[in-house]
Amino acid sequence: MCLAIPARIVSVGEHRMAEVDIMGVTRKVSLDLVPDSGAGDYVLVHAGFAIQVIDEADAKETLELLLQMDMFSEGELGAEEFVQAAAPEPTAEQFASEEV
Repeated sequence: MCLAIPARIVSVGEHRMAEVDIMGVTRKVSLDLVPDSGAGDYVLVHAGFAIQVIDEADAKETLELLLQMDMFSEGELGAEEFVQAAAPEPTAEQFASEEV
């Protein structure tokens, strides 16, 4: 199963690599697939890439739904563990080629 997680772009750095906030956990992701995005925007993140810009209301609604899942309510996972499993940091190999 694939899952894209809503995240807020905190800052954009070199090569369109951004720092994003996912439920209080920061990650580095590529913005190559969403060239019109910038700091403050909400995006869906999958496999180290922001894949779509979404509005803030949709992002917050989705995050609330995720937090209502049994794994959170039963204390099985905290936000850090969930984000690590659902949106791991990209590896250098993913971004070795600058070709798009």
